Amino acid sequence: MLKKYSVEYRLQFRKHSPPEHHMFYTDDPLTCEGFVQELLDKNMGIHAILHDGVALPTHEFDRLVKVAAGALASQRICASLHIKPEEERHRFGFAA
Repeated sequence: MLKKYSVEYRLQFRKHSPPEHHMFYTDDPLTCEGFVQELLDKNMGIHAILHDGVALPTHEFDRLVKVAAGALASQRICASLHIKPEEERHRFGFAA
């Protein structure tokens, strides 16, 4: 059975060899968002995000990446400034 969401990504360990593409599959949109967040955190390449086997339109792809980046920024700010997510949201506006 086809999973609802799939993310095609690549590891960027080797500079001179062709990139190997890997796939991550899930039925949960929040798990997909969390995986994209991990890819951003680890500087891995995101080649495509698919929903029911079809690539997301550009605006949906960008929205998902923006939400994941905002959550990552929120975590970093909270950890660096030793503040709670509520205070981070009030001061910086990233927390969900």
